[in-house]
Amino acid sequence: MFSTEKWYEIQNDQDLITPVLLLYPKRVRQNAIKMMTMAGGAERLRPHIKTHKMAEIIDMHMQMGIQKFKCATISEAELLAISGAKDVLLAMQPAGIQIKRLFNLIETYPETIFSTLVDNSDSFEKIKKEGILRSVVIHLWLDLNNGMNRTGMIPGPKAATLYKLMADDPAVMARGMHIYDGHIRTSDPVLRKQECDRDFKAVSDLQRELENEGYGVIGLIAGGSPTFPVHARRKQTELSPGTVLLWDAGYGSKFADLTFDHAAVLACRIVSKPAENLLCFDLGHKSVASEMPLPRVQFLGEFDFEQISQSEEHLVVKCPDNEIYDIGEVFYAIPVHICPTV
Repeated sequence: MFSTEKWYEIQNDQDLITPVLLLYPKRVRQNAIKMMTMAGGAERLRPHIKTHKMAEIIDMHMQMGIQKFKCATISEAELLAISGAKDVLLAMQPAGIQIKRLFNLIETYPETIFSTLVDNSDSFEKIKKEGILRSVVIHLWLDLNNGMNRTGMIPGPKAATLYKLMADDPAVMARGMHIYDGHIRTSDPVLRKQECDRDFKAVSDLQRELENEGYGVIGLIAGGSPTFPVHARRKQTELSPGTVLLWDAGYGSKFADLTFDHAAVLACRIVSKPAENLLCFDLGHKSVASEMPLPRVQFLGEFDFEQISQSEEHLVVKCPDNEIYDIGEVFYAIPVHICPTV
């Protein structure tokens, strides 16, 4: 099926319906093995499935001994349960009807242990109340904000109070604390580690304080892909990388120390030559993460393309000579951001 000359090229690619996202199972497995090696074992991993959202990759993980997972949506949580995952963290604090949807999952899939995050007492009380109504002891993690400033509580007295409230309440099961430090994106691995350690200190202090007060060993889930190698050095910390499994051009160009393989490629084709030295591909922002400026993909091969505009169905590039390319010709590109592209 694959070309022997170029790892990403599909034989008879003129039969491809484009645009299409191609996944390469051997490369996904290689990335999973590297992820597990860096973590020091399957038991320390709780990979985030928001990147791939695929039962086949979940099954691959489970065959490798990974049983704990992290997800962002109720649909992803259900996919994990259908796939037979033993332990599923919904890493998006449920609010409103989402609370009922989470408990519906818990009742529908009793073989899976579901948990979620809380970062305030109001959400805690609402989630606990729903659990009491359904006679379900809900598993909770305290979500901490150590610099991302998106969700979570600042590590300190208020966070300690909420965790104690959770741990002392028989209606819930306090599992530990969770942080996502996606704000740390420094390319230099030495400086990245320094930033990660600095921002982690308050979390570590809170963890130690609670353990010293008799709350047992406080579980911890930490990090995303950029800080994965740093948190891997912390014993008794679960690790939740996601992008490492498929990788993308954004992380690949920024983090040279993370030597994962590109395992997801966009195939597209030329559909028009609207003017001199312009090419139009069938690769609009319906198919590519569009939250960042152009370029949004990295073309594979030696092409002098300048991406100049993108709309829903089209990507227009400028090149020195568009006459050397044919309408219908297939090209391959790595997305800058793989998660929303999937």
